[in-house]
Amino acid sequence: MTAPADHALPTADLFKNAFRTHPAGIAVITAQGPEGPVGLTASSVSSVSAEPPVLAFSVSTASSSAAALVRADTLVVHLLGADQLEIARLFATRGADRFGGAVAWRPLPTGEPLLADAPWALRCRILHRLPIGGSMIVAAEVLSIEQSGPDGTTPLVYHNRSYHRLDDRSMMD
Repeated sequence: MTAPADHALPTADLFKNAFRTHPAGIAVITAQGPEGPVGLTASSVSSVSAEPPVLAFSVSTASSSAAALVRADTLVVHLLGADQLEIARLFATRGADRFGGAVAWRPLPTGEPLLADAPWALRCRILHRLPIGGSMIVAAEVLSIEQSGPDGTTPLVYHNRSYHRLDDRSMMD
């Protein structure tokens, strides 16, 4: 089967270009790995179900933290606000000391790292892991939610290879 003349066949670059224009919220996902705490920045977190509360995300298996993170039984998904831009950048940087002095965090009684400045932190239990290509899709049940910021926190958004803040000025009628 061939594609119609006005449609391009999918290539990795064309696929990336399409999603580059699709904005996404930013989260940092943390877990306690065998060697210590691990974490990474993700723009793929989405809600799946409200009852029971389930979310999903994908991670590149090339990420240095991905293996330990997806092997964990539990993890914490931190939904970031615009004030956490430096945290997002730190957890997106390969080889960075993510749990050094630059980030305020503490271990939960259950062992997972909790970032102190995230407006929302969702502690989750991994339900399913699905390897696809060079990525792993993870579905996780939310076990508890901690809110440390106001309900109206300005979210941090990733769009066209840049971070943005989403606020009332960007609202459309």
